[in-house]
Amino acid sequence: MRDRPARLATAALALCGAVVVWTVSTQVFPNYSLNHDEGVYLQQAAMLLDGQLNLYPPVEGALRPWFFVEDGGRLYPKYAPVPAAMFAVGRLLGGYRLALAGIAAANLALVVGVGREVFDARTGLLAGVFVLASPLFLLDSAVFLPYAPTALLNLLFAYGYLRADRTGDRRWAAVAGLAAGLAFFARPYTAVLFAAPFVAHALWALRGGGRAALERQALTAVLGLLGVGLTLAYNAVVTGSPWLFPYQAFAPLDGLGFGRREILAHDVDYTPALALRANVEVVRLFFTEWIAGGALGAALAVVGLVGVARRRPSSRQAVLAGLFVSVAVGNVYFWGNYNVLGDLDRAGDGLVSALGPYYHFDLLLPTAAFAAAGTMWLGRLLYRTLDARLDPRLARGVLVLALIVGAGAVGAVTVVEIDERVERNVEVTETYEDAYEPFEGGPPENSLVLLPDPYGDWLNHPFQPLRNDPGFDGRAVYAIDDRPFEVAEAFPDRRLYRYTYRGAWAPHAGSPEAARLQRVREVSGSGVRLDATVGVPDGAVGVTVRVATDDGVAYYIAPNVSESLDVDLTVSGEEVRVGGDVRPVENGTPTVDGRDDVRLTLFVDYGPGGGFAYRFDLPVEVTDGRVRALSPRIEYCRNARACGGAAAYVPGSAPEGVSVRSNVSAAEPNP
Repeated sequence: MRDRPARLATAALALCGAVVVWTVSTQVFPNYSLNHDEGVYLQQAAMLLDGQLNLYPPVEGALRPWFFVEDGGRLYPKYAPVPAAMFAVGRLLGGYRLALAGIAAANLALVVGVGREVFDARTGLLAGVFVLASPLFLLDSAVFLPYAPTALLNLLFAYGYLRADRTGDRRWAAVAGLAAGLAFFARPYTAVLFAAPFVAHALWALRGGGRAALERQALTAVLGLLGVGLTLAYNAVVTGSPWLFPYQAFAPLDGLGFGRREILAHDVDYTPALALRANVEVVRLFFTEWIAGGALGAALAVVGLVGVARRRPSSRQAVLAGLFVSVAVGNVYFWGNYNVLGDLDRAGDGLVSALGPYYHFDLLLPTAAFAAAGTMWLGRLLYRTLDARLDPRLARGVLVLALIVGAGAVGAVTVVEIDERVERNVEVTETYEDAYEPFEGGPPENSLVLLPDPYGDWLNHPFQPLRNDPGFDGRAVYAIDDRPFEVAEAFPDRRLYRYTYRGAWAPHAGSPEAARLQRVREVSGSGVRLDATVGVPDGAVGVTVRVATDDGVAYYIAPNVSESLDVDLTVSGEEVRVGGDVRPVENGTPTVDGRDDVRLTLFVDYGPGGGFAYRFDLPVEVTDGRVRALSPRIEYCRNARACGGAAAYVPGSAPEGVSVRSNVSAAEPNP
């Protein structure tokens, strides 16, 4: 191909990739993916735009985002800031997702460029098409994770290095060095694995390259080492030591190597045998399900490798082939490839089922390049065979037909693979739409929203769209609903809300099924009173009432069951009493000392083995004879084990006969 048509074709491919990735991002991942690291990078991007490397939350423990390190009164992310900075550029241009489209376009253009440097223009363009059609590229380029951004830097390094090697141009050598340094800053081990074959080539090329080659390679090396220095400087600023990476500060055993690996409550003895088993499975998935054509695409890459080997490969082609070794073998040493699989004994488990083997994203380049080379070699071989045996016009017709059939076979496999993986993520997105429906159109203005914590004391894990501005001064402030009084005191001018959902947080299984944003009001006085009316469906034979605090428990029964039941709970002084359509069955009066949750449970009994419960968790504070209370958390629990965070009562989604009306008010103590 001539230069101008080749450039136009590359630009068209890059533009197509940008549009496709933008579409996938907005339609498949509008509320982000199952990988909660997206929220970390977007939170970090917002911090960088505000000129911050740290967060300073006004309430300790209630405002900590997922994967942020806590150090005194500050928080900082465990990840390096390079991918987040690239996403931040998109925000400056009009929206974070613009960065995804731009990164995808650049990656495709660079794949074409590398393919052209190693093979020829047609092979490079076909390699770009192969990458664009790969499910791993389409899905991982459409989410805010570091693999596509780091791949961009690695590809820029590869293109700059190969271009400098061919032309002797020091400017491209400088580009290669800067890109390698930034790639190291972004993901050090990923950058080292990618660069390893190029380093080997550089050392080999120095044997007879003379002074010019030495100066060029030295320029690349020095600028690359600047990236290493920048990484160490960032470590020193953030963690206090250039040798302590933020991810190590977060979890010291979450790193490279064999033996005991651990992050938070997850740990494993990562033996070489387990590492090999996990990585064999990851690589198998990569070559059979996550590249264009699946196993057919992998076969074309093998054909390309064999074809190149038969013709004695150039050193540049050997570098590209070396990536298969460095990336695949090097990842054995990293236990993340075990984690991405979830349960090794259960197919389709773990994040790999939704986003693929993303730690092997860099393998797309050599796979696509050699698959393209294999396709070109097969095409030429077939044409020579047909031309020798058939009339030239007939030979061309048969060749075109064969190419159409082959492309159709690869395309059919690719469409099936993409469709299955997109559908899996779309199902998750449909659940997210139900879960985040209360925030459609944005959160309430000047609000403080209390969030549940299904995975522990973390924000954005799992609620990635519900992120705080770096200064905790945005339209909404989000906080964990563990210490509501402290949070409310820290933001006294904001209206208080509570977000709850119904069902366990398992979007891959279609749960939660509904959600609610509840207005929370604060009352105070010498006493507070909760008045509640609950529905009692037909068939109920009785209602049992239990009230509990950290101090004690009391029980009541409703002697007369009808369509509804009125109950009032009063906290006066330190005593908790229940009245209304109930009478006590055990003596005892629970008390409240300081801050507590008064838990009122009404069990509606249907007879042996049947029934459900209403539960009210009333946050209260008793200080110097004064009582404060917030609107209660309200749950409708089909069984007792469902209560406690995953069974929110959502008006409009409850079955017939199940209803709740409640009100909290100040109350004078009983005479």
